[in-house]
Amino acid sequence: MSYYLNSERHLDPGPIYVRENGQLHMVNLALDGVRSTLQKPRPFRLFPKGFSVELCMNREDDTAQKEKTDHFIFTYTREGNLRYSAKSLFSLVLGFISDNVDHIDSLIGFPEQIAEKLFSAAEARQKFTEPGAGLRALQKFTEAYGSLVLCSLCLRNRYLVISEKLEEIKSFRELTCLDLSCCKLGDEHELLEHLTNEALSSVTQLHLKDNCLSDAGVRKMTAPVRVMKRGLENLTLLDLSCNPEITDAGIGYLFSFRKLNCLDISGTGLKDIKAVKHKLQTHIGLVHSKVPLKEFDHSNCKTEGWADQIVLQWERVTAEAVQLRKTSAPPTAAQRFYGKRSRAEAPVKCPLADTHTNSSEKLQFYKEKAPDCHGPLLKCETVSSQESKKSKKRAFEESEKEQNNSSQSSKQKYVCLAVEDWDLLNSY
Repeated sequence: MSYYLNSERHLDPGPIYVRENGQLHMVNLALDGVRSTLQKPRPFRLFPKGFSVELCMNREDDTAQKEKTDHFIFTYTREGNLRYSAKSLFSLVLGFISDNVDHIDSLIGFPEQIAEKLFSAAEARQKFTEPGAGLRALQKFTEAYGSLVLCSLCLRNRYLVISEKLEEIKSFRELTCLDLSCCKLGDEHELLEHLTNEALSSVTQLHLKDNCLSDAGVRKMTAPVRVMKRGLENLTLLDLSCNPEITDAGIGYLFSFRKLNCLDISGTGLKDIKAVKHKLQTHIGLVHSKVPLKEFDHSNCKTEGWADQIVLQWERVTAEAVQLRKTSAPPTAAQRFYGKRSRAEAPVKCPLADTHTNSSEKLQFYKEKAPDCHGPLLKCETVSSQESKKSKKRAFEESEKEQNNSSQSSKQKYVCLAVEDWDLLNSY
């Protein structure tokens, strides 16, 4: 207070105007007597000297800024002027639910068209990449919509994605095509055990090329089908190539796949190939192909569904994390000795993936299509040809009866369970 009272600096009152007889006159206050009679004004200061104010519009919190602008759509006119319009109530509600999608109790019975838009909104906000919350949100969609979320999944040579996002991958249901080639899973991997789950009983195409599998892994994978008639019972295509630990005994477990139409066992550890060919043709009707089959060129299985972009996000995030580890990790003793320059890592290639592989080395099998008996009869067909067809039909029926008898006897043989099968069943 004393600062303001003792301050010698006065505010200039400025000119003073007086109205007399309808006219305005300015009073001259330059006289010392008049100035001395004026009361010393108190200086008006809200803040101490040296205080400054800075406009901090760009320093607002991102969430607060997003809440202010999220309700509007900003566009530009032809003249270059900024124009904004309010969003619809549906867009506002959709954005709010997508921000809190992990708190939804259930989506069962919710319309598919609205659910797809909700999934896209949550994906745009990268809610599925968040740890913990992303898994819960993805499970809500897969439980309600199954194959719409993802009907086909290709993780070929994506072993890092499998190790980082294993729980998310296990949440997918009703897949029809699954490609796990060149992932080095092994017999004891958790994902291989998940293949026998009821949630993946819809898989019809399974690629397990170059996964370090042995007879034990094949036995574990086929146990639910052989014993309980569940699991991969709808499998029509199976690729077990480039697994040298699979022997003749492991091929015998595949006879339980009665719907199998295509099989690739190239690069396995078979000893008696001729006997294996005969068994496959006798038990499940598979014939060895002399030319490579197009079903095993890995072009049919692609990631398809609502979550196809999420899988790409997983691959990108995983690659960035690996690159960050390489750059931030301290140099090893070998790198310090030879220098910090690291050698260029060549991309890992699956064996027998080259196009110049000899077709004779491939052991690919297919099931021949049955002849069409309902086609139109030719006009030039004679009675003798009809009789020959009848005789062929009788021979075909007799061969079918013999095959049925042999299949029944083979079924009776395979109903007898070994001690290892009982131990495997007790583990479920």
